[in-house]
Amino acid sequence: MNEKIKALREELTEANYRYYTLDQPTLSDHEYDRKLRRLMELEAASGLPVPPDSPSQRVGAQPAEGFVSVRHSLPMLSLENGFDFYEVREFEERIRRFLGWTEPLVYVCEPKLDGLAVELIYEQGLLTRAATRGDGTTGEDVTHNIRTVRQIPLRLRSAPPEVLAVRGEVFIDVVQFQRLNREREEAGEQTYANPRNLAAGSLRQLDPAITASRPLRFFCYGVGEVSQTLAHTQHGLLEALGMLGLPVNHRIKLCPDLEAVIDFLREMEESRHDLEYEIDGAVIKVDDLALQDRLGQKARAPRWALAYKFKAVQEATTVQEIMVSVGRTGALTPVAILEPVFIGGVTVSRASLHNFDEVARKDVRKGDRVLVQRAGDVIPEVVQVLDPDREDRSEPFAMPRTCPVCGSEVVRLEGESAHRCVNLACPAIVKESIRHFAAKGGLDVEGLGPKLVDQLVEQGLVNDPADLFFLTKEDLLGLERMAEKSARNLIQTLDAARRRPLERLITALGIRHVGEVQARALAKRFGILEELMMAEEKQLLDLDGIGSQVAQSVVTFFSTPANKDLLAKLEKAGVEPQAPEPEEGEVSSLAGKSFVLTGTLEGLTRAEAKALIQRAGGRVISAVSKKTDYLLAGENPGSKLTKAGELGVAVLDLEGFHRLLAEKNNGENNNG
Repeated sequence: MNEKIKALREELTEANYRYYTLDQPTLSDHEYDRKLRRLMELEAASGLPVPPDSPSQRVGAQPAEGFVSVRHSLPMLSLENGFDFYEVREFEERIRRFLGWTEPLVYVCEPKLDGLAVELIYEQGLLTRAATRGDGTTGEDVTHNIRTVRQIPLRLRSAPPEVLAVRGEVFIDVVQFQRLNREREEAGEQTYANPRNLAAGSLRQLDPAITASRPLRFFCYGVGEVSQTLAHTQHGLLEALGMLGLPVNHRIKLCPDLEAVIDFLREMEESRHDLEYEIDGAVIKVDDLALQDRLGQKARAPRWALAYKFKAVQEATTVQEIMVSVGRTGALTPVAILEPVFIGGVTVSRASLHNFDEVARKDVRKGDRVLVQRAGDVIPEVVQVLDPDREDRSEPFAMPRTCPVCGSEVVRLEGESAHRCVNLACPAIVKESIRHFAAKGGLDVEGLGPKLVDQLVEQGLVNDPADLFFLTKEDLLGLERMAEKSARNLIQTLDAARRRPLERLITALGIRHVGEVQARALAKRFGILEELMMAEEKQLLDLDGIGSQVAQSVVTFFSTPANKDLLAKLEKAGVEPQAPEPEEGEVSSLAGKSFVLTGTLEGLTRAEAKALIQRAGGRVISAVSKKTDYLLAGENPGSKLTKAGELGVAVLDLEGFHRLLAEKNNGENNNG
């Protein structure tokens, strides 16, 4: 077992390094998660202490009561700002005057990420502490949370210094930021203002499990205290940090003179909208570390670095109308229809106002002249009204009392920021539910685009996701722009979607607060949909990553009559979600098999029996059905034994159970 644990740790550590640092993935996300779960099971079964650099330590520790203050051994300074090329040239002139320097100056330039600065302390190559920048002198200890960021190595590679304080930026990609905001908006929760706030808030969670669920990234840009010289230049230092396994931004550039610096700044400002992360400028540093030492620092900033800030991506325009859209969960979202304006390389004609509270706070009205920006340089956002005191303004915006699509009542539940349409048959809700159901993260029905969904709903061919599986080629051929080949391909895709993995179906159902990570955990734990449908809140709370909000939402979803009807209809349509793949080492006669326990087992507690089954790749469910593989029956078995006989389920006594396990173990041994 120890050799398996060691091999898995090494494989997952290498996979992290290749995926996040070298951008050369060796494992799919599913394979990585599967191997990580297997490692955690083996570590738990071994009974040995788990070292802090094990990949299993990235899932998060116990929630903290608060953050402890940490004093930085060397201050984490701010940077002086420059806002045009004149100030950049002034920066070089100041350096030359201070040093009395007439020779060429070489610089290192890098994108200025808009994230949260942190310091990572490595001792003997092992990550021992992490802290936020704070006021530059004292920050907050966020070690447990930093451990959940997969891009950050828990142990350095090669031959690291005895002590190394690495400094860098924690951030979130714009695409991931948009995804999380969409999920929160659909759930009626307050959306995040920008990627920086989300990254900072994620890193300051008291519960590291929440941090682990957020897609945080990290790039290092320098060092604080270090016990040995790593390089003599800034560029060489970054290369050395990369060799140690730390992620370094590949867009960092060595510039032989100031004109090359200015070319880099122009290039970054022009391409900022094409980057996967948000930047608000670029950082210019003198490359020679000896010159950095001679230049030193002023009160709060080094003399050898400058932050060049880009121009704000904002423009003024007029609100022509405020419309209301209806989402998959019935949430009503106010949308400002704008006089088209060119912002940061794209034409913007509409901007989400998120919810009624946001509209009221900014007091946005029809006809207002407003300042609009691309939040995260991507998402159009109304920043403020430019003339809120003028006399001829229109009436304040009011959320409609009835749904703008179906006319049903609109309600706002206590504690929620969203107003919702309560009619589950609302065409807008139906359309969005079907789009979500068939999306790539759900059942992945290729060819079922938004316009086709609109036609299917409007013509009465589809009223819920289950209706998709009752469509015929003839139904489709009656639709606009639907040829014979397209119709045949869609029917074939729908047929394949009937047997997607269980976790994909759980995601497709659109249970509030349940994303792909939670869906995977639920599928792994319960194995079959019927068992998940009967799960109690206490069972759900026992799972990693499932909190009270998610647990309540799952129980509510499966106890709602309309949802029960939908699931019955999906079963009638032949939808048979596949059980999760067995973990490594589970390929045996018990892999994926379901057991029901009943009666008293002599010399074996239920918990012990359950552990034996799960370790062998099987799963334990609570009720006997036609899909049950075995009933393990002890003394006084009760009605479950009778039902198993009626359904033809194999019944095992304790001796038969041990014999089955022995056969499994022998099979494993024979396979090496």
